Amino acid sequence: MAALDVLWEDRDVRFDISPQQMRTRPGETLIDRLDSVEDTKGNNGDRAPIYVGSPHFATATTLVTGGPYYAPHNYVGRLLVTNLRLIWHSQTLPRVNLSVGYNCIVNVTTRTAHSKLRGQTEALYILTRCNNTRFEFIFTNLVPGSPRLFTSVIAVHRAYETTKMYRDLKLRGALINNKQLRLLPQEQVYDKVNGVWNLSSDQGNLGTFFITNVRLVWHANMNDTFNVSVPYLQMRSVKIRDSKFGLALVLETSVQSGGYVLGFRIDPVEKLQEVVKEIQSLHKVYSANPIFGIEYETEDKPQHLEELTIEAVEDDVEIVNEDEQSDAFAAYFADGDKQRDRPPVYSEELGLAIEKLKDGFTLSGLWEVIDQKSS
Repeated sequence: MAALDVLWEDRDVRFDISPQQMRTRPGETLIDRLDSVEDTKGNNGDRAPIYVGSPHFATATTLVTGGPYYAPHNYVGRLLVTNLRLIWHSQTLPRVNLSVGYNCIVNVTTRTAHSKLRGQTEALYILTRCNNTRFEFIFTNLVPGSPRLFTSVIAVHRAYETTKMYRDLKLRGALINNKQLRLLPQEQVYDKVNGVWNLSSDQGNLGTFFITNVRLVWHANMNDTFNVSVPYLQMRSVKIRDSKFGLALVLETSVQSGGYVLGFRIDPVEKLQEVVKEIQSLHKVYSANPIFGIEYETEDKPQHLEELTIEAVEDDVEIVNEDEQSDAFAAYFADGDKQRDRPPVYSEELGLAIEKLKDGFTLSGLWEVIDQKSS
């Protein structure tokens, strides 16, 4: 099974994950830790309601079916920044938490938000898309004058966006320069194999393999732009199979990368077997400790993620009987807390009447989100 088939941390948005899912996976490193961070949108207020039967209610017994209980001070938490995701958890109720993968992030901005602890203050707005659902997260640093919430998250996300070659399959990219592979940071070439036929067409194309510690790259000798880069992260299997061209190296990629089946012929058979064995060995080594490519250092080294585990505490539970149900995820939907249209107001900027904007939002800010989405 390919490493990516079980890699969800950077490609999913999850609520109330287990302690095991909060631990770093192989290759995931903790870059920064910020205490006293408020989940301003989802848990903003002195006593945030969590409804029995929702994913946020994780206790073994149900006290009142259908009614919410109120967990005091679960809105103040700790934000952990890794090279794959953001993790926020309440400091008093660790089971109230979020995991936001960088691959789901559509836009990261800083805007003014209303915090019940700090009032009007600068906050980090994160718009995400996961499984065709949009979520919006707002985080506020309760430490006055500290810019680390903004600098760390924005810089690490930018580093993630610029290192996709480590993690994504690439066809016909700018991979070769003067018949040599353009190396990525942390990448080393282990072998160069000439005389490799790509069997994607009836006549085949003669080319060259570059086998590195991160990926397998093939390019045609007559046309450098006819190439493919397959990270080990995307490989399901590498085997020798019979084909109409004889014995061939058959590479299957993960479903996330398109589920390609690529065939290559190498003569003689002994050389083919050596190359397949080498790729399988490097794939195994990589899967045990993947290189995701994101590099970022802070001045203050954070503790390891496993050392930040918080012991469970007794819930201070106040039972409130209410008939209305609430979706625990709705608080994070983009404008998901809207129950009815807001009153119309005159917009001098547009010269017409519009629906009143939510506190902390501006027309220019909304257009920025739309422009980012359309691009």
